Amino acid sequence: MNRNSLPLILMLVAGLITCIISVIRHFDVFHMLLALLICLLIAFILGSIVKGMLNYFDRQNEQKSMEAGEVIEKEADQGENGKSDGTVKSE
Repeated sequence: MNRNSLPLILMLVAGLITCIISVIRHFDVFHMLLALLICLLIAFILGSIVKGMLNYFDRQNEQKSMEAGEVIEKEADQGENGKSDGTVKSE
């Protein structure tokens, strides 16, 4: 999954909200830009953390599915040899 744009989208949304609130409250230009800068930095950091966590969870899920696939393959191999619990069946 492509999550590279997640921090950027979060920054744009946060910046838009900050600008709207700044204009409504009649901030002067300096305070408006300062609030926007702080908001963009915080949004970028939070977006990067969320992106990293989601990528980490995907790697964990992928490893678990690979391990589950190996277990199924081993069980199938044992069934073909006639061994299920380590003993040989005699007829």
